Amino acid sequence: MSNITTIKVGDHQVKIEAGELVGYQVSGHEFMHQKGNPGWRNVDTEMFPLIGPTNEADFKVNTPKGFATQDQHGLLREMEYVLTDSTDSKAVFSKKYSANTEILNSKYPAKSTAEKLSWPYDFEFVKTLELVNNTLEVTFSISGEEGMPFMLGYHPAFMLHSENAVISTGNQDITIPEVMAVGSRALQVPKTDTITLKDEKSIQITSEGFSHFMLWTEVPNMVCIEPITFYPYAVAQQNLAEGFMVVKDEPAIFKVSLKPL
Repeated sequence: MSNITTIKVGDHQVKIEAGELVGYQVSGHEFMHQKGNPGWRNVDTEMFPLIGPTNEADFKVNTPKGFATQDQHGLLREMEYVLTDSTDSKAVFSKKYSANTEILNSKYPAKSTAEKLSWPYDFEFVKTLELVNNTLEVTFSISGEEGMPFMLGYHPAFMLHSENAVISTGNQDITIPEVMAVGSRALQVPKTDTITLKDEKSIQITSEGFSHFMLWTEVPNMVCIEPITFYPYAVAQQNLAEGFMVVKDEPAIFKVSLKPL
């Protein structure tokens, strides 16, 4: 059985592989980075319940329930999505976690000394991809124990088709060499909710519920444009907990809209 889900409206077609957005084509033009191309082995991922590296803090982050063992960008990415609903234009995926369940860290032992990751709270993380009004809307719903701390980042990678692509915030244009120059830290674009990638064909990325973006690439053929609730390099890794939001008594909803222009 294939784990590819396809949603389509008109000339917009979206390919999803086990919850990962692996393709978004409009009239045959592919906007997403493709697996196997230089740059990154994924096309999108979610950073949860924290953003950023933890190696300098011995892979520990402080929570109201004590220290949790987390690797870079949290443990959600080590879990598998379950498809819970799909129509021609929409697909819904879920990940459920039970408090203190140990999850094997795929970065161990090559890139990490933390063999197993865990989190002291139950949560459910739902990702919905839907084509609406010539736009791909990606919605995240986070529910769990009231008071659970978390950060959220969405990490999609876009294919670059020309050598002079720029990332526009409205106030400034950022070039791909400028992003590459920052390296692994990722370039912060603070207090912004809309960014346009201007390339052979342009796409506008709009976020709701996030506060900032960060930009990352180490190659000239792709760029990650990432809505984030907190820029992790603003603090020492030992102080990452300063960036936490908390779950209230109803699900926290975040949205990212990808609109080809």
